[in-house]
Amino acid sequence: RAITTTDAFPKTAVRRLRLGGRSVTVAALGKGGGMIAPRMATLLVFVVTDARVAAAAARRTLRDAVDGTLNAITVDGDTSTNDTVLLLAGGAAGNRTVATGSRDHVRLTRAVTEVLGEIARLVVLDGEGSTRVVEIVVRGARSAADARRVARAIGDSMLCKAAFHGGDPNWGRFVMAAGNAGVPIDQARVDVTIGGVAVARRGRPLPGAHARARRRMRARDFAIALDLHLGRGEGRILAADLSVAYVRFNAEYTT
Repeated sequence: RAITTTDAFPKTAVRRLRLGGRSVTVAALGKGGGMIAPRMATLLVFVVTDARVAAAAARRTLRDAVDGTLNAITVDGDTSTNDTVLLLAGGAAGNRTVATGSRDHVRLTRAVTEVLGEIARLVVLDGEGSTRVVEIVVRGARSAADARRVARAIGDSMLCKAAFHGGDPNWGRFVMAAGNAGVPIDQARVDVTIGGVAVARRGRPLPGAHARARRRMRARDFAIALDLHLGRGEGRILAADLSVAYVRFNAEYTT
């Protein structure tokens, strides 16, 4: 709690595993709720483990783990100046030193990715008044980078965030935002799914889907998926909605 500022609750995660014949612990704690976008803005996260890890292996583990977790979230699309994510390995567990590329390195990276994934979701959940955690999945892009850009364009769009908040399955807004991502898209090929309900296929609405999709969007957590049918690239992010509470909080931040 000592590092929280606007956070509504502490953010922690723990995994236990065996490395080099010894039981080790990987734990993470973090803070952050607003000004969250790529590069982990205004986010402080500390990962600690009692495993013995070579420095090069630790650096690679952290880089790989951050990419699909803390660098794949957005609350409001804004960044700040004090991003910090640290991995500290003390070695007290007495395991064989984890070397880059070893099986233990794979296990360690998986554990660090899991705890950072939990922290990432908690940051979005806490998003200074957020009421929704939306997983945006984009498939069928020409590359993974293109898919990630489309997912982020949807997650950062104010119109899409308003739709998340209101539970409005206005899939046209999601396709609109995808078109603003600056990557190749053919709207006549796009399929859209909301909460597991197919609402559009090849750019056209599916009859009877609207009411079912609206019910799915009432949940705190739901997913929106787009298939661009242009390639094999896939990417995803977690996004918050845009709530009245978020606007009020930031309108009155210094007063």
